[in-house]
Amino acid sequence: MKRTLGGRSVKAIGLGCMNLSHAYGPPLPPTQGARVLDRALELGYDHFDTSRLYGGGRNEDLVGRVLKGRRDRVFLASKTGIHVADGRRWIDCSPAAIRAGLDQSLTALGVDHIDLYYLHRPDFTVPIEDSVGALADQVRAGKIGAIGLSEMNAQTLRRAHAVYPVAAMQTEYSPWTRNVEIAVLDTARELGVALVAFSPLGRGALCGTLRDPASLVAGDMRRDIPRFQPDHWPRNLVLIDRLAALAGEAGVSAAQLCLGWVLSRGDHVHAIPGTTRLDHVAENLARADWRPDADLVARVDALFDPEAISGGRYPPVLQAQVETEDFPG
Repeated sequence: MKRTLGGRSVKAIGLGCMNLSHAYGPPLPPTQGARVLDRALELGYDHFDTSRLYGGGRNEDLVGRVLKGRRDRVFLASKTGIHVADGRRWIDCSPAAIRAGLDQSLTALGVDHIDLYYLHRPDFTVPIEDSVGALADQVRAGKIGAIGLSEMNAQTLRRAHAVYPVAAMQTEYSPWTRNVEIAVLDTARELGVALVAFSPLGRGALCGTLRDPASLVAGDMRRDIPRFQPDHWPRNLVLIDRLAALAGEAGVSAAQLCLGWVLSRGDHVHAIPGTTRLDHVAENLARADWRPDADLVARVDALFDPEAISGGRYPPVLQAQVETEDFPG
């Protein structure tokens, strides 16, 4: 089943490439990362999502090498705005930074055109109108095909869309992270904007295979996320195990249930699960056309009522860099 993204028809499930180079412990050796991407292409994935941030550019380098000679097979998305250097992380979505970041991404990817280019986070020091205006200039220059935003709220989406049509809003969305249901999901539908769900499997938690986050390797960002920590994890694990039971009743894996649930939220919704494992690349796409029935959707909704989730989705420093509406408490 295909859906529209940036004016193109692509499969509703794409591949989030971050895990191969960033955030969840040591990056895969490039040869192993290339095998994951090659397998995704063999299986028919046609939407790859990367960012200048991931691995300090290594992820774009990897994606570019794998796509060499096969660029036309993939709808290619990347992002700019988050910068890391000398142990410091900051946001810069000024027009000058956007232009410089885009040129770096084009060079790393080995392409002259990126299909969808996102502002990775809101820059609270630069009006969104200025940032979107700079992106619109790059569309007119032929360097990008469409404009995206990430982790921004419904009001910002409306402001941005009034300057130039926004093709996609990317944000975390899964049964245990439902913030977009406050406003962004419906606003995107109203405006004809795709909602691209990253971490649709709850950063791997909802698959049911992670039993003790203390086993995660040093450098895995999940060790710093509140809902993975000892004060919260046991309560969340109860919900995760109940989700696995629901998936078993439906004859799908927990990951497939999560993906089906996310995609059931609207025809404008896409999902980009990431993985480092070849079997998961196949599993995530194997039931791409399956959707849970209304009763099962309601049971998942009830199980993961936002008030039932223990702990925040980001540590305070990272939470301060997102704008998506949040539930009280």
